[in-house]
Amino acid sequence: MLNGETDRHVIGMESEWSSSMEQRFSRQPTLLRPVASNFSCCIFKAPHSLLQINKKAYEPQIVSIGPYHHGQQRLNMVEQHKPRFFSTLLERTNNSGVGLDDYFKAIASWENEIRDCYSEHLHCESSALVEMMVLDACFIVELFRFHGEVCKPDRDDPFFATPWIFVFLVRDLLRIENQIPFFVLQKVFDLSSGYRAHEANRPSLSELALLFFNKAVQRPAGQLEKFYTQTKAVHLLDLFRASLVGHWDLEKCPEDVDGDYLGLIPSARQLIRSGIKCKPRKGDNLNLFEIQFNRGELQIPRLTLDDFMSSFIPNCITFEQCYCYSSRHMTSYVVFMRCLLNNEADAELLSEKRVLVNYLGSNAEVTTFFNDLGKDIAFNINKSYLAGLFGQVNSYHRSKWQVRWAGIKREYFGSPWSFISAVAATVLLALTVLQSFYTVYAYYHPRN
Repeated sequence: MLNGETDRHVIGMESEWSSSMEQRFSRQPTLLRPVASNFSCCIFKAPHSLLQINKKAYEPQIVSIGPYHHGQQRLNMVEQHKPRFFSTLLERTNNSGVGLDDYFKAIASWENEIRDCYSEHLHCESSALVEMMVLDACFIVELFRFHGEVCKPDRDDPFFATPWIFVFLVRDLLRIENQIPFFVLQKVFDLSSGYRAHEANRPSLSELALLFFNKAVQRPAGQLEKFYTQTKAVHLLDLFRASLVGHWDLEKCPEDVDGDYLGLIPSARQLIRSGIKCKPRKGDNLNLFEIQFNRGELQIPRLTLDDFMSSFIPNCITFEQCYCYSSRHMTSYVVFMRCLLNNEADAELLSEKRVLVNYLGSNAEVTTFFNDLGKDIAFNINKSYLAGLFGQVNSYHRSKWQVRWAGIKREYFGSPWSFISAVAATVLLALTVLQSFYTVYAYYHPRN
């Protein structure tokens, strides 16, 4: 009897298990959807491990763009101004036959493609998603036009009369969780440019965007011009990152890398002790990643580390870590800087050499910033564009002759007094040798 009850109980549990598992099999993941590995999926939530290190770097401070932070109470100030920007845009485009419905219909036709750009499932309905995209895209496009002086804003507009607003806007528009697809921006830009179609030299969306961000990071026009007509960007963060890298190509490891010396390099002070000089690399059109090692000189393009870069770099790292179709230039660069900046003394040394311009805080804060960025990130040195440089630096550093000669120079030629002492000792030694020689010579060859 007991066995019969047990069998019925087991059969009942099997039925429940089967039903439960069938339901679970039918559910699709919502936090990291299967499409997250597709080329189209390019907007991600920052991984929890990176949020623990620097949560502030990923949270918008003044404006929400896209669905991930939409509706947050603390971002309502700018949210209330978005319809006003859209209304101003409509006033200019209505005359050319582009009205409110045209913007919504154009974006609604791309709804599926828009949803595929996000790694997490978007719970908002179709109408809410389209409205969000239109308002956010029009806000960004108008912002770029006003700052690019394509259109003149009202001189009393608080967005342009209040300096602190721009500081936060430029950072928020480059946060990985605060992006919308670039093709949405391009579609709205093209629709709203109809009234200027007769102008042959009107600036492109990419040009206006890069000039907007260039007010936070001053760079020569030569670095930006080749990106003015590019449409490969998946969003604004990708566009700005590519302009820093200098090209769209994937990261390539040099072919002539010596495997015996391939590894992470020592800190800045250790390199100095082995005779390697750290110097700022000079050039008008150099980008941040063009580091060079030549005849014992490690030439590094000058990095100005301020509040903007301390916000942009973590978001750039997260994008490279999440988007498998991106190169890993910023990841390699951060690992390189983390190697050099082992402690406060290294940060002080690079500041003295003018390789690093520190507006972030103390030397300890700079060191902590790069050390924290280098934690929990995937880095393959064999595929790094800096692999050849790592090998060259390690080869030079491990050379015994170089290390000994560097020690001699540091010991005897490090300061004027040590140099004078070394010269005096050399002269004294020479005189002693001469005196001994003439004494011995006189003994064996006495005068007649």
